[in-house]
Amino acid sequence: MSQVVMETHLPFPLYRRGKVRDTYDLGEHLLMVATDRISAYDVVLPTGIPDKGLVLTQLSAFWFQATGEVIPNHFVFLIEGPQTEEIGLPPEMVGRAMVVHKARPVEVECIVRGHLTGSAWKEYKEKGTVWGQKLPKGLQEAQRLPEPLFTPTTKALHSHDEPISFDEMAKLVGEEAAHIMRVRSLALYNYAYDYAYQRGIIIADTKLEFGWVEDELVVIDELLTPDSSRFWPVEDYRPGTSQDGLDKQLVRDYLDSIGWDRKPPAPPLPPELVAKVSERYIDVFRRLTGSELLRPTMMT
Repeated sequence: MSQVVMETHLPFPLYRRGKVRDTYDLGEHLLMVATDRISAYDVVLPTGIPDKGLVLTQLSAFWFQATGEVIPNHFVFLIEGPQTEEIGLPPEMVGRAMVVHKARPVEVECIVRGHLTGSAWKEYKEKGTVWGQKLPKGLQEAQRLPEPLFTPTTKALHSHDEPISFDEMAKLVGEEAAHIMRVRSLALYNYAYDYAYQRGIIIADTKLEFGWVEDELVVIDELLTPDSSRFWPVEDYRPGTSQDGLDKQLVRDYLDSIGWDRKPPAPPLPPELVAKVSERYIDVFRRLTGSELLRPTMMT
């Protein structure tokens, strides 16, 4: 288990410090560093999750490389060892950082839902719809949908994301861009769903982000990680009830159980929960990639 990294201070201009990632300006490119911070309900928690940043970076790099020839993305390369000296990085950045193309983010979150869960299940129970789209009667919680749904939201930096229709999205970003983002989001999800299922994981839903690199719309930020997706083990899947996931839902469930009001400051997480979440993130990485995490200690 690696030392928990909550914040980085590297010898480059800080481009942005997000909920989880610290991004630095390298000039032509950006350096994205995934820390071990974890957020819930748009609030960063005071407790870090060991190895979480390694999983986020290396799993994103895996998916970017696996899908990049079909759907373009911003990935350039993963920091694996020799690059630390070339770029001037400390050795603890191995496996935690990646170099990416600079992109102009599109201010929309692209969410694809393949199973009826979370806020989609709540809406369906009340209205029989998901994002205003009518669904067949009699569907169960966690059931696989007849076909994946594209359900975009606004991308709010300092407030909650709000659901929007595809037409509203098209007004925000342009009709052609909206169409491209929908098609590419669904294609990525369908490919990843089949791939993951063969390796014992159901991807119930996922969130994607896009940005402009020159005149090309590409996938940016992270891709199909336990932070941006709901992962369920195939062997435990039982439609008709909530699922025990391999993602950060455990953290949300704990915070709900103690009655946190979802406003900062967030409460610390108990050690046993931290260890369980870390184990699940690593389990997802092993199942999907068939590999062990690259750790800084492996390079010394």
